[in-house]
Amino acid sequence: MNIHYLIQLLVLLEGCRKVAAVEEELAHVVRLYGFDYFALTQYAKDAGEPFGATLVGQMPEKWLQIYKAKKYAVMDPTVRYLAYAQKPFRWRDGLAAFRKDPHHRRMEIVIADAHAHGLKDGYTFPIQGRSAVLGSLVLAGNIVDLYPVEISLFDAIGRKAFWRLLEIGGNGQSAENVSSIDARLTRREMEILQYLAEGMTSVEIGKLLKISNHTVDWYMNGLQDKLKAKNRQHAVAIAFRHGLII
Repeated sequence: MNIHYLIQLLVLLEGCRKVAAVEEELAHVVRLYGFDYFALTQYAKDAGEPFGATLVGQMPEKWLQIYKAKKYAVMDPTVRYLAYAQKPFRWRDGLAAFRKDPHHRRMEIVIADAHAHGLKDGYTFPIQGRSAVLGSLVLAGNIVDLYPVEISLFDAIGRKAFWRLLEIGGNGQSAENVSSIDARLTRREMEILQYLAEGMTSVEIGKLLKISNHTVDWYMNGLQDKLKAKNRQHAVAIAFRHGLII
């Protein structure tokens, strides 16, 4: 373990005054740990980018083009798992979490295609706000086994770098300027919300999840209450805005 590099990075980030300096320090330690790529992102309100708005990072350019063209964000298990993950996770664990999902095979295709473009494995570190995921730090490329203490330190680094970059850009306050909502959604609620965002009806969602459409409607009523939404479309819009779905 080289945790002294991680501890040192936490100190160095505090003193960075330019975006380029933050990226350089991050890239240096990421490479020392054997990762080829990384990305620190902030989730934009319009959700126009597959990984959110990239603050700093380096990812395979061809992969990003393919990812957008094939609309992989809808079925990417690492993106879907991030929506309700409360702690850092390894990509393969994210895929395993959806092993009973009707779209599991399509998720495997996304991961296999990523592997073919040099993203053999990776870790995602969610950056939580008061009521939603604000962004994430992604480390990817070669297969690297991190110890728990290293995962904890990279988690802290992701948060430190994220807020440092927003402070440099003068946006630190706006990132947390979201309306107060109860975003403590269950896994089933997140599944239904994701399918609803894909344009599916209660009957279609019920068939996929093997529950009645009335049960789907019951979950949706609960979702609307938690998100303080006027209707289903409003619930989806709020979920996108707060990073609950991407």
